[in-house]
Amino acid sequence: MPYLTLKALRAALSAFVMTLALPACAQGPESPKARAANDADPALWVVKDKDTTIYLFGTIHVLKPGMTWFDEAVKTAFDRSQQVVLELVMPDPAKMQSLVMATGVSPSGPTLTEQLPAPKRAAYAKAVSDLGLPANAFDRFKPWLAATNLSIAPLSKLGYDSANGPEQVITAAAKAAGKPVIGLETAEQQLGYFGSLSQQAQIAFLSSTIDELPKLETTMATMVDEWARGDPEALAKDMNDSLKDSPEVAKVLLIDRNKHWANWVAERMKTPGTVFVAVGAGHLAGTDSVQAQLAKLGVTAQRVKY
Repeated sequence: MPYLTLKALRAALSAFVMTLALPACAQGPESPKARAANDADPALWVVKDKDTTIYLFGTIHVLKPGMTWFDEAVKTAFDRSQQVVLELVMPDPAKMQSLVMATGVSPSGPTLTEQLPAPKRAAYAKAVSDLGLPANAFDRFKPWLAATNLSIAPLSKLGYDSANGPEQVITAAAKAAGKPVIGLETAEQQLGYFGSLSQQAQIAFLSSTIDELPKLETTMATMVDEWARGDPEALAKDMNDSLKDSPEVAKVLLIDRNKHWANWVAERMKTPGTVFVAVGAGHLAGTDSVQAQLAKLGVTAQRVKY
């Protein structure tokens, strides 16, 4: 199986991974000009009939401070909605840690270093050490958990923080407005998706992550720019195309979940009301997107104009 790219990993990463606590980086005050330059108009879709409206908003789970996206069409859609739906409503940290330990850690057997192809071991050790950790810190992790940690932890050094991400901002706004928030999936389900990947796929995930780490800053900046410009076609190319190299990963982490969410939306259309759904932008882009799955069910999602 060809190695997956880090872009593919980011397409498949679910909310629970990207909302792991990232330490906030100190940021100075931004000038009005800088804030204007950071104005974002991310893509938004709507599905509606005579008595039900469901908005579909694609998120980037971590952002730098100062980007203004929760305004205009997005804020209007949120304000009109009586209910907010996310990929996942995070459990309390203690429960989450327990779940991760139960599903992502192997207390015995070959270490992760031993499982890696020999040519990758030195780069793996360096990647872990670059985080300020002992080189063997992740050796009891399953490959998928090590890969997600290695791809996410460096983002804080680049100024990205889940506190600025749409999930946390939307959750806080919903709480302040008294809007109920539910999840399309549970933490157990999301962890289970990663854990169900074959050993071969997990090792490929980790190996590719190691290879792509030097390009992390550029990759992330490109994806955020595409998201901010509201360009789902470019985002799909960057985030999802490489998943074609691994039908297993594409099916488990992207396509099957998109089908499930599309079925949820179609079923929810039977109940009157207005709903704001926010999921990772990779799920709302490309040929296997939630919108494409809805079309197969005879449901049309229309792009909302700003």
